[in-house]
Amino acid sequence: MTFRHALRFCVIAALVMVFAAACGQPAPRTLDDESAAPSAHHDFAGRVATTETGLTLDGRTWFPAGFNSYQLGTDWAINVGCGAQVDLDEYFGKLPPRALTRFNLYSAFIVDKKTGRDNFSRLDAVFAAAKRHNQMILPVLTGSSGACENEKFKERSWYQSGWRTTEIAAEMTFDDWLSTAIKRWHDEPTLAGWEPVGEPEASNCGATGCAWQTRTCPANGAAVLRTFFDEIGQRIRAIDSKHPIFAGFVGGDQCGLTGGDYARVAASHGLDVLDYHDYSAGGAIAPGGSNLPARLTQARNLGKPLVVNEIGIEAGSCLPLDTRARQFTSKYESLRSVGVAGALLWAFVPDPRLDDCTFDIGYDDPAWQVVAREIS
Repeated sequence: MTFRHALRFCVIAALVMVFAAACGQPAPRTLDDESAAPSAHHDFAGRVATTETGLTLDGRTWFPAGFNSYQLGTDWAINVGCGAQVDLDEYFGKLPPRALTRFNLYSAFIVDKKTGRDNFSRLDAVFAAAKRHNQMILPVLTGSSGACENEKFKERSWYQSGWRTTEIAAEMTFDDWLSTAIKRWHDEPTLAGWEPVGEPEASNCGATGCAWQTRTCPANGAAVLRTFFDEIGQRIRAIDSKHPIFAGFVGGDQCGLTGGDYARVAASHGLDVLDYHDYSAGGAIAPGGSNLPARLTQARNLGKPLVVNEIGIEAGSCLPLDTRARQFTSKYESLRSVGVAGALLWAFVPDPRLDDCTFDIGYDDPAWQVVAREIS
């Protein structure tokens, strides 16, 4: 870089910082390439640890298979819930050993619908049931869509400062809930790790709404997300340094994560396990920009494992369940062959809509046999 170019860069950077301060927002970090901040490896003291390409459980190589079961926090006697109520012992008791369940651990579930006060009993019951059946769980602390919370999509400004200032539920900001949840459950033996945000992206809603077709992508989305995960990771590790942090990325062209931006954000010291969501089988349309080989290459360059924590194939009225089970098997074989570190099916529900075309997986679905064969 010549002196003239260097001077010009410094002037521009200074102007950006002044403008950002004037707008009440921190200046986004400039990331020139995906090696701007190399990954940091941690010696996790919990049951789950990471290698550069995979996961271990209790010191043994672990390929976690299992389900997304987002409804576990629903208890109609306590909260307004999100979907049907699950019998926790029936669900965890049916899972094979060493399975993994990803579920929503949202602050909305602690709001007692009768008193309006905090009531942790249902979420405590999820951890207790998993412990009784020696199962592993991955809590997602909030979702980008706002579903099952305040129904408000989390726009770019939320990742800049709204996570500290905007109430989501239970009269808590995400900052409040992050500290509350991690302090309460960080010593649980069933805890596989933490996923701060499901499917994050630094986009803005459009004039007609927040559907993906109308959202816009302002500049510097990668810098916004990178700063967010750096700060969130630091907050989590200040309370719990024993468990890995999962990224929750879709892996497509979401704002701030397109192309090389995925690796720029993933390089954060606040992220240990990278994510990709796969809806490409069974005729489904995968999210734009989805490219698993490219994401795996980025993960390898960063020395971090990549999991596919959502595999969705619609069945029911549109596809026989046993046919979908065979497609799940093929998908697992393909993912293992390219070096994915684990994969979960989307999604278990206790009341599958067999007369509709959905992603629902009920108790009698042959997908359970698929999961049992794939866990290692």
